[in-house]
Amino acid sequence: MRVLIAPDKFKGSASALEVAAALAAGLKESRPDLEVVLLPVADGGEGTIGAALSAGYELVPCAAEGPVGEPVQSGFAFAGGTAVVELADVTGLRLLPGAKAPLTASTYGVGQVMKAALDDGAATIVLGIGGSASTDGGAGMVEALGVRLTGEDGTEIGRGGAALAWLASVDPSGLDPRLGHGRCEVLVASDVDNPLLGPSGAAAVFGPQKGATPAEVQVLDLALARWAELTEAATGRHVSSKAGAGAAGGTGFAALAYFGARLVPGVELVLDLIGFDEALGSADLVITGEGSMDEQSLGGKAPVGVARAAAKAGVPVIAVAGRLALTPEQVADAGFAAAYSLADLEPDQAASMARAGELLARIGRQIGAAGLEPGFGARLFSLQANG
Repeated sequence: MRVLIAPDKFKGSASALEVAAALAAGLKESRPDLEVVLLPVADGGEGTIGAALSAGYELVPCAAEGPVGEPVQSGFAFAGGTAVVELADVTGLRLLPGAKAPLTASTYGVGQVMKAALDDGAATIVLGIGGSASTDGGAGMVEALGVRLTGEDGTEIGRGGAALAWLASVDPSGLDPRLGHGRCEVLVASDVDNPLLGPSGAAAVFGPQKGATPAEVQVLDLALARWAELTEAATGRHVSSKAGAGAAGGTGFAALAYFGARLVPGVELVLDLIGFDEALGSADLVITGEGSMDEQSLGGKAPVGVARAAAKAGVPVIAVAGRLALTPEQVADAGFAAAYSLADLEPDQAASMARAGELLARIGRQIGAAGLEPGFGARLFSLQANG
């Protein structure tokens, strides 16, 4: 039998590759005869570069500006003319472990990494935009790529979403000519369908997650409205109300308006990127999972995307989660033959997170001891982690 292990990260506990390796170790301990293939996945947020690297891409390091201007070491994954850029790795919320900066955090560093990818010969840029610290509408990103943003006095405005309130002029003539003219395609991996503005927009919905108070949400929404008005006049692309424009604090809007980007469901794009269908072709079983599986997961998170892709090929899927908050009916409806939870082995969340590798290996042993044989997918599973 051939088992494909394709989990997302367990946030705060283990990377996707670490999760896959721990499950594989336990599985092989029970069943050394199994052929096990590791293929970590992601949904466009944190871990997207890691998934690409595990699939054979090479890391190209580069320096960039972090969310509040501090230098960070970032990079992109590169193979065959395709560069994978992960917003969370350069201007992500995780880079602000202390006080957040909802008004001043910027996506400037993302543009710097994209420019480095273009300089390296990228013909396609896959931009994963989950985990943003900023609500600047992607203004910093396009500024780093040559768009000039100035105030009434003709000087460049500052970084961050709040500074857009002072914006008087947008000049896109300096935009890197390798973008927006068919020379380099930009694909944005995002599962967010929010527009840029209003009660379901970037500031109102995601601003509080980034530390914005109700008053700051209003400031940001008004500033983004100014940004949208001037951008749409300058580019001729009226995309602020398009689904996904509000993704990553409005980074989706800038990608649409300035790059003519395509927004693609994150997990679908990543699965295509790492060659999931090819790896799936000869698999008898897929094991996937993430740190917390709940109703949000059903909206298109990585494990459900994996299950959907596997279902098309008729390959059964087992889910493993740190915490499972789905009913058995929801688990089955999502396409999983069975689901295991680390919490069943260690109910204390802190201890479970600290012991994630050990617990994942135990679950791997349990799955391996379940009598897996070729053709078992036709049977109804009722496997439960019981410690």
